[in-house]
Amino acid sequence: MSDAQDRAWEELAPEVVIDVPRDAGVTSVLPGSEVDPAVVWGREAGLIAEIGSGQGHAIVHAAASAPDVNFLAIEVFRAGLARTMLDAERAGLTNLRLVEANAPEVLEHLLPTSSLDELWIFFPDPWHKNKHNKRRLITDEFAPKAAQALRPGGVLRLATDWEDYALQMRDVIDASPAFERAFEGEWAPRFEGRVVTAFERKGVKVGRAIRDLAYRRAVPSTTGPEA
Repeated sequence: MSDAQDRAWEELAPEVVIDVPRDAGVTSVLPGSEVDPAVVWGREAGLIAEIGSGQGHAIVHAAASAPDVNFLAIEVFRAGLARTMLDAERAGLTNLRLVEANAPEVLEHLLPTSSLDELWIFFPDPWHKNKHNKRRLITDEFAPKAAQALRPGGVLRLATDWEDYALQMRDVIDASPAFERAFEGEWAPRFEGRVVTAFERKGVKVGRAIRDLAYRRAVPSTTGPEA
């Protein structure tokens, strides 16, 4: 990392990076490590998390645009988190926190059930070689973890520039009884709250179509068996 990024970890991380009890790996989350968002952010507010926040361009912009909302950047690459902290510091943000951990474990073990209003996954690693497809984030195993963290009626937003991954995402979330489509037709319209990042520009430059998806966490039925 650069000197500035090293400084971010030394000076900024203690205030904005969530201290995570680890399991076996350096980016793992120990089961039973649930946090209280009101304590972490110092207030009660809506909560939006982005998985794979990279260098933080999307989430820093979003947090600056919605100061009344709490935001969480989930990323495993320390240099990206350091850059996010530096940009957040320049923007004077107080509503953004970060966590250096594996996303599925954050959803399962760190965040309380039904704590998220929205979950964003923009341009995740496509692992485009067939032999690597199994490493993709959006799988049948991921869907219930995302549903667990989202409140009923909360929104899952996805975007990718890889057609076969977009199809996989759609198939996986369509098949989950915990979600229902929040769009009509084949694809959702572009999410206006997503800034154009380097990943998106790169995909457009080489002629790949950008695919958006949006799903709503299904509201559990309150109808029980007749007495």
